Amino acid sequence: MLVPGYPWKIVQTPGLTIILFENFTDFRQIFTDGRDHPVERGPTWFGYSIGKWDGDVFVVDTVGFNGKTWLDDGGHPVTEAMRVTERFRRKDFGHLEVEFTIDDPKAYTKPWSVTVPFALLPDTEIIENICENEKDVERIKGIRP
Repeated sequence: MLVPGYPWKIVQTPGLTIILFENFTDFRQIFTDGRDHPVERGPTWFGYSIGKWDGDVFVVDTVGFNGKTWLDDGGHPVTEAMRVTERFRRKDFGHLEVEFTIDDPKAYTKPWSVTVPFALLPDTEIIENICENEKDVERIKGIRP
């Protein structure tokens, strides 16, 4: 999922859209080649995403989360049962909005949605994010190595 406040870049190819995150130098793959979610899949931090265009809206359906993280910096919980639908829409030249619909029956009583605005920064490069002095990560449970 996307984190407001941290730069990220969208890279589109004919069968795959990739989102590169500056924070932690992470990435997401969104398959756009017509495939469905695989029946056999291992749980992941960002889930398994497939996307398609609905007019001028890019719709991304993500399942297969490992349930070992929070939904946001506020600590909203998630489980491995979560399904996220994202609807990316370009409002105008400099703005993008993404509507997130969270459906996690183990954490919430019903699906809910929120729309988050983002400023587009064309011709801006993301930079490498490395913490060379990290000493605590080995002792924190649930953190990716």
